[in-house]
Amino acid sequence: QLQLAESGGGLVQAGASLRLFCKASGTTFGGYTMGWFRQTPGKEQEFVAAISAGGTRTDYSDSVKGRCTISRDNANNTMYLQMNSLKLEDTAIYTCGATPSFNDRDTPSLYYFWGQGTQVTVSS
Repeated sequence: QLQLAESGGGLVQAGASLRLFCKASGTTFGGYTMGWFRQTPGKEQEFVAAISAGGTRTDYSDSVKGRCTISRDNANNTMYLQMNSLKLEDTAIYTCGATPSFNDRDTPSLYYFWGQGTQVTVSS
């Protein structure tokens, strides 16, 4: 069992940076690929980024590639998403999740565990 809790969201101006945190409780964090997804009202969850269990592989959506960096610290059961040059369209609820396989990283239905989400709002 894995429990996930996001933090780090907030209200920022366009062009600013935020660092999101996903803190896990449980002894198996290091065995899961971890991902970030985001969602706005009326839209489906959108894949943002993922990192393999060991941290050696990462993947990003085209919408955030070059502006975001995903990382993890397995010793501290924490995953991060550094978001730079934020845009209005980055406004969403950001949720972290865990899936057993990196091959399934961009498919939310294949994730086993989810956090509650953290709101990111980018203003002009």
